[in-house]
Amino acid sequence: MKSKNQVEHSLITKFRKDIWRKFMKAVRDYSLVNENDHIAVCISGGKDSFLLAKCLEELQRHGKYKFQLSYIVMNPGYKEETLKVVKDNLESLGIDYKIFNSDIFEVANKLDKDHPCYMCARMRRGFLYKTAKDLGCNKIALGHHFDDVIETILLSMFYGGEFKTMLPKLHSTNFKDMELIRPLYLVREESIKRFWQYNGYTFINCACKFTENEDAKNNSKRLEMKKLLNELRKKSDVIDNNIFKSTEKVNLETILSYQDNDQVISFLDRY
Repeated sequence: MKSKNQVEHSLITKFRKDIWRKFMKAVRDYSLVNENDHIAVCISGGKDSFLLAKCLEELQRHGKYKFQLSYIVMNPGYKEETLKVVKDNLESLGIDYKIFNSDIFEVANKLDKDHPCYMCARMRRGFLYKTAKDLGCNKIALGHHFDDVIETILLSMFYGGEFKTMLPKLHSTNFKDMELIRPLYLVREESIKRFWQYNGYTFINCACKFTENEDAKNNSKRLEMKKLLNELRKKSDVIDNNIFKSTEKVNLETILSYQDNDQVISFLDRY
């Protein structure tokens, strides 16, 4: 396992093209970080959120804007051995963290025993917003990456019956003046894996009781999308980019209908 300084050096040297430049492009193109921001960096314990923390830390040191970072580590009910892995990685990487305990795993499982993931995600998000607000933050940063984005597009089409994407930033509907940002929006998951493998680190996954069940893992719709994309990549190396670009190049002249806030606009309205 490489030292904190070695990890930081590799981010802006060996992985400059695949991670750092894409991180910076998202920050610039989507205006994710501004002067005097106070950003809550939400660390779940996984590989993505740890990379997010190191990227924002590097930007804070060398970027053109002055902003503040608070590192929030939410413990939704991890086992002691799982929490120890998270703490060891935080300390090895020199992240100034604070752990906030909750009983989200237990509550989500009680509310929907067969499918607790949706409830768990909603409760986690609310907990993070409230904690960030209490700390005086105006933004929360999550570790969603490029693959999460294109998987979400496919999930929405196949299982939601709608065409939508995961945005790089959005305003909170329940917490006034709070914004969610996704600075790893353009970074590929494979690059994140290679980065941590190169530096010798391993991280936890979801670590809840539900995902410890092998049947639950195999029935995951997101995992299904990952497998589908892997098959498509064997046939074309532009599949990922084309799925992503399709959300930037929506031709309304060829759409049956689209929704503008609560209003549905049909092609017949302009036919």
